[in-house]
Amino acid sequence: MHQQAYESQCTAEEKRHETATSPIRNPRLALFALALGTFAIGTGEFGSNGIIQLFAADLDVSIPVATYAITAYAFGVMIGSPAITLLAARVNRRTLLLGLIVLFLVGNGLSAVAPNLALLVIFRFVAGSVQGAFFGAGAVVAAYVYGPGKGGKAFATVMGGLTVATIFGSPLATFIGQNAGWRAMYWAVVAIGLLAGVALVAWLPRTKDLRGGSVRNELSALRRPNVWLMVAVAALGISSIFAVYTFIGPFITDAAQQDASLIPIALAVFGVGMAVGNHLGGRIADRYRSRGLILGYGGVLIFLVLIGVAGSNLTVLLFCFFGTGATMMYAIPTIQVRLTSFAPDAPTLMGALNLAALNLANSLGAIGGAITLGAGWGTLSTVWAGVALTSAGLLLYVTTVGRERSAVA
Repeated sequence: MHQQAYESQCTAEEKRHETATSPIRNPRLALFALALGTFAIGTGEFGSNGIIQLFAADLDVSIPVATYAITAYAFGVMIGSPAITLLAARVNRRTLLLGLIVLFLVGNGLSAVAPNLALLVIFRFVAGSVQGAFFGAGAVVAAYVYGPGKGGKAFATVMGGLTVATIFGSPLATFIGQNAGWRAMYWAVVAIGLLAGVALVAWLPRTKDLRGGSVRNELSALRRPNVWLMVAVAALGISSIFAVYTFIGPFITDAAQQDASLIPIALAVFGVGMAVGNHLGGRIADRYRSRGLILGYGGVLIFLVLIGVAGSNLTVLLFCFFGTGATMMYAIPTIQVRLTSFAPDAPTLMGALNLAALNLANSLGAIGGAITLGAGWGTLSTVWAGVALTSAGLLLYVTTVGRERSAVA
C-alpha cells in the first residue's frame, strides 16, 4: 500500500515536471544554493559548541549553565521546526525557504548582540527553529530538481551542506570566535547566510509546482503509526553517533593519550566520513527500501565495538571515527525516503521530523555517554551506550516497519 502511494507520488511529480510553468535553467546552481543554505545552518549549529567557553566567560555564567543556549537550539529544531512547517503548509516551498533564511539571519544576528544568557537562549531557539523546516522544504525542492525516484539523492544533497559544515564550517567558525570574539563568530554565520539567501533568490526555480499543501494533509501524517515508529528508529539508532562525536576530545586526550591539537583533525576525519556516507547513502536509498538503514546501523555497531575494545590506539580511533560517521550517514537518507513513503502528502513535515529526530538523538547520545562516564566505566565507555541505543533502533526497525515485503531489503 505504501509502495503504491509512493509510486503515485512519483507519477504526480512526473506530471508536474511536464507541466512546469518555469523550467529549471540551472539545476546544479539550484542544488548548490540549497546546500549553501544548509552549510550556513550547520556552521551556526556546530560552531556554537566550539565557542561555549567564550560566551560563558563573557556573559559571566558557568559552562554547565551556558549549555542552555546549545540545548535551546536543539529544542528549536525539535519543537519550532515542525510548528513552522505546519503553519506554512500552504506556502510555496521556494517562498518558505526564503522566509526561513531571513529568520535564520535574524536569529543569528540577535545572538551576536545578546547582552545576557537569557536572551541568547531565546535567540538560539529562534535560529534552531529554522533547521528542520529548511531541510524538509529543501528536500522537496531538490527532489523536484532531480526528478521522480530520486528522493534519497535529493535529501543527501541537502544534507551535504551540513556534512561539509562539520569539516570546514565549524572549525573555521571556532577559529574566528577564538581570535575575534564569540560575537564575531555569529556575524560570520550571518555573512554566510546572506550569501545563501542571495543564491536562493537567484537560482531556486519559480514555479507553482512547488506550491504547498493543506494543513489537514500535514496533520493526517501525524496520525500514522509508521511515521512515529520511523522517528523512534531514527532517534534511537542515530544517537550512537553523538555518543562518539560529543566525546571526541576526551577520546583523543584521555583514552589515546594524545595532544589536544589533534582534536580538530579528529573532528575533520569524522566529518569526511559523514560526507562520504551521505553521498553513498543517498544513492542506495533510492534503490533499496531497507538496505541503507540496516547496513548503516550494522556498520556503526561494528565500529563502536572496535572503539570500545581498541580505541586507545590512535590509528584505530581515527579509522573508527571515519567509519562511524560514514556508516551512520549511510543510513539517514533511507530514513527520509521511508518517512516520505509513509506520508507522501507531507514531505516537508517528514523532513522536519527527521531533523527533529536527529536532534533528539543528539541528546540521547550525550545523556547515554554521560551516564556511563558517571558510573566510572572509563572514557571509552560512552560507545557502549551507543551500542545499546543503536541496537534498540535496529531491533525496532526490523520487527516493525522493516518487515514489509520488498524485492530487495
